[in-house]
Amino acid sequence: MPRFLSMIRINEKEAQATLPDPGMDARMGALFEEITKAGVMLDTAGLTPSAEGTRVTLSGGKLSYTDGPFTESKEVVGGYAILQAKDKAEALEWTKRFLQTHSAHWNITAELRQIAEG
Repeated sequence: MPRFLSMIRINEKEAQATLPDPGMDARMGALFEEITKAGVMLDTAGLTPSAEGTRVTLSGGKLSYTDGPFTESKEVVGGYAILQAKDKAEALEWTKRFLQTHSAHWNITAELRQIAEG
């Protein structure tokens, strides 16, 4: 079965100012239990803020390093999930359900891409 990477993109400034509603943890926990029991979730995690990250760039044969935060970026990857689904439609359905665990005042984007195998 194909594997997919779901990258959760957030605006860090908005996310820091937005507190989850009291039911969000319960909704997320229930979804994670269901998706794990279904054998679809292989791994998932949130990421530390970009202020704790470093970008490594290769340009013209030279490496350069830029420490975060990355203020020029409107959105950064705030988390990820690796899913194993029968097809992209199934992976999209799980991704949609993940986004729907968040309250309406959240602004997040999930980018879903199939992992190239072999």
